[in-house]
Amino acid sequence: MDKVYKVIEVVGCSAKSYQDAIQNAVTEAAKTLTGLAWFEVKEMRGGLKEGKITEYQAMVRIGFRLIEG
Repeated sequence: MDKVYKVIEVVGCSAKSYQDAIQNAVTEAAKTLTGLAWFEVKEMRGGLKEGKITEYQAMVRIGFRLIEG
């Protein structure tokens, strides 16, 4: 069976870690999309205040399968 995927990019954020930022991106995408199949971290960055990390941000590409319907 042939498969076709669509890819979106989302940015997840977290005050705790990059891992949490990635999970937040996937969790939110799953609320409105079906057939999520894979993810790829494209960029990681964060926010700073007075020399301290205040936010972790991860740009995540998420692939989901297009389903006939």
